[in-house]
Amino acid sequence: MTGHQDTDFERVTRLAKAAGLPEIAPGTSYGTAALQVRGKMFVRIKEAGILVVMCAIEEKAMLIELAPEFYFETDHYKGWPAMLVRLDVIGDRDLTQRLIAAWRQKAPKRLAASFVAPATPQP
Repeated sequence: MTGHQDTDFERVTRLAKAAGLPEIAPGTSYGTAALQVRGKMFVRIKEAGILVVMCAIEEKAMLIELAPEFYFETDHYKGWPAMLVRLDVIGDRDLTQRLIAAWRQKAPKRLAASFVAPATPQP
């Protein structure tokens, strides 16, 4: 793993912890650093500057259309509940929202239901 990927993963981990996401643990997926909730990957580094986040397919299409500067997909991800995020351009607030949504998608229903997201500070 390159130094840039380490920095990216540290940022993602810091934001996930700051959001108070319960039962997260570091892991690997396809040979890259990932975060898991109860053994299920919800986010992983694809390559330097690019993050894979789990995302409902309907939400993915909307997000890519609304913010193509942040979110995109390659042919590999078409039809899958995951999208790619440009870490170099997305701010911490938007990235935190994506991490929470990805975590909710993979967390067991009871655990997800018990989590209350922190209030989002206004810019």
